[in-house]
Amino acid sequence: MVESGIGMNWGSVSVHKLSPNTVVNLLKDNKIGKVKLFDADPDSLRALMGSGIEVMVGIPNELLSGLASSGSVSDAWVAQNVSRYLGKAGANIKYVAVGNEPFLTSYSGQFQSYVVPALMNLQQSLAKANLAGTIKLVVPCNADAYESSLPSQGTFRPELTQIMTDLVSFLNSNGSPFVVNIYPFLSLYSSSDFPQDYAFFDGTTHSVTDGPNVYTNAFDGNFDTLVAALTKIGYGQMPIVIGEVGWPTDGAISANLSAAKAFNQGLIYHVLSNKGTPLRPGVPPLDVYLFSLLDEGAKSTLPGNFERHWGIFSFDGQAKYSLNLGNGHLKNAKDVDYLPFRWCVVDPSKDLSSATVDVDNHYKLACNYADCTTLNYGGSCYGIGMKGNISYAFNSYYQVNRQNIKSCDFDGLGMVTFLDPSVGDCKFLVGIADYSKKYSSFSSSSSGFSLQNSGGIMEMMMPLLILIFVV
Repeated sequence: MVESGIGMNWGSVSVHKLSPNTVVNLLKDNKIGKVKLFDADPDSLRALMGSGIEVMVGIPNELLSGLASSGSVSDAWVAQNVSRYLGKAGANIKYVAVGNEPFLTSYSGQFQSYVVPALMNLQQSLAKANLAGTIKLVVPCNADAYESSLPSQGTFRPELTQIMTDLVSFLNSNGSPFVVNIYPFLSLYSSSDFPQDYAFFDGTTHSVTDGPNVYTNAFDGNFDTLVAALTKIGYGQMPIVIGEVGWPTDGAISANLSAAKAFNQGLIYHVLSNKGTPLRPGVPPLDVYLFSLLDEGAKSTLPGNFERHWGIFSFDGQAKYSLNLGNGHLKNAKDVDYLPFRWCVVDPSKDLSSATVDVDNHYKLACNYADCTTLNYGGSCYGIGMKGNISYAFNSYYQVNRQNIKSCDFDGLGMVTFLDPSVGDCKFLVGIADYSKKYSSFSSSSSGFSLQNSGGIMEMMMPLLILIFVV
C-alpha cells in the first residue's frame, strides 16, 4: 500500500450507498492510504480488512456518557468495534476518535464533561486488550474551541481551558496528536465581510500581519491560532492532525466545482510542500483528511444545502473534477452497479397550470423524500425552469425508490424516459443498486432524511473562527 499524508473522510449518510468493497477499491486505486470513519460500521470495517489502509474509527457523541461512566461498557465497545477486526489480514486501525466535535458551542456543553473520563476508560480497555501501544485515542475538535483576533493571540475558549489542558495532557502522555477540523469555506459562507481570496492558497490582497508573520490564507491563520492556544497551556510542540478540511461543489454561491478544485488542490500542494506555517515553519500537519470522499445526499441541510455536496467523488464514485492527491489524478470507482439508465420526468403533454393539477404538493413530496438541493439558488440546477425543476424532483424521488414504476406516477403527471434529461451542468442522476439486503440503499420505509452529521458541520450553523484581516 502506497501511503499518502492525505487521507479521506468516508461518511455514509446517504440513500445511494456504494458497496463498502467498491469504496475500499476506490481508495486503493487512488493510493489513498488513510481513511476516517464516523462510527464503527461493521460492513465498512470488514471491507477494510486486509487492505492495509490506515483507519480512524469513530465513536458518536451520544455514546460518550456510557463510556465515561462504565469501564465494562468501554471494554465491550473495544471488543466489539476494534479487537474483532484486528489480527492477521485484519483492519489497520490506528486511531479511535472519541466523539466528534464534542466541544461545539451549539451543543451547549452537553458532551464536554464526558470526554476525558471516556478517554481514561477507553485507554484502560485498550491496555487490557494489549492494544494501547498501537492504537491511539484522539478527539476531533472544531475550530470554535479556540478564538483570537490574531493567530499569535490564540487561546481556548475560557470555559474549555481546564478541560483542554486535561485533554491535551492525556494526548501527550499517550503519544496521540491533537485533531482539529478547519473549514475556510464556512468562514466565507457565514460572513459577507470575509475576503474570498483569503480562503484559498494562491495569494491574497487581504493578508493578515501578525508581528513579524504575514498570513496569506485562512488555513494557516487558523492552524497557527491553535498552535498558539496549545502553547499557552504548555504544549506548543503537540503534533496536529487535520481531521476534516474541504470545499463543497454545490448548494451555495461559493460552492462549485472550480472553487472546490482550487481549494483542495491548493491545500494538498501546500501541505505536501512541507512549508509549514509561520509558527511551525517546515512542520506541516501530521496528516490531513479531506472532507470528503463521497457526497452524502441524506445529510441535514440545516447548516446549508452545500452539506450534501462535499465529496471529491459523487455518490457513485465518479470524480467530480481533476485532482492530484500527490500520487496522480483521481480514478473513478469501478464496477458500479447502476439501476437501468432511465429517468422520470414531467409528461410534456400535461397542462401543469390546470386547476385540477396539484403540482406543488407532488413537488414537495418528492423533495421532502429525495434530494433537491441543487435546484435552489446557488445550485447547479438553479434556473432550469418550472418543468425542469419538477422533472428533477420527480426523478430524484423515482431513483430513491429504485425506479419503482408507481413512484413515477404523481397522479399521471410523470412519465419514464430513456433520454437523459440532464441540462448543462445540471445532472439528472441514475441510482445505484442496493449493496446488500440488510442495508438497503433505497429503503422505501424511510420517512425522510437523517439529521445525523457524518462530518464536522454543526446542526445549526456556527460561524467558524474568522481571523481579523487587513482590507
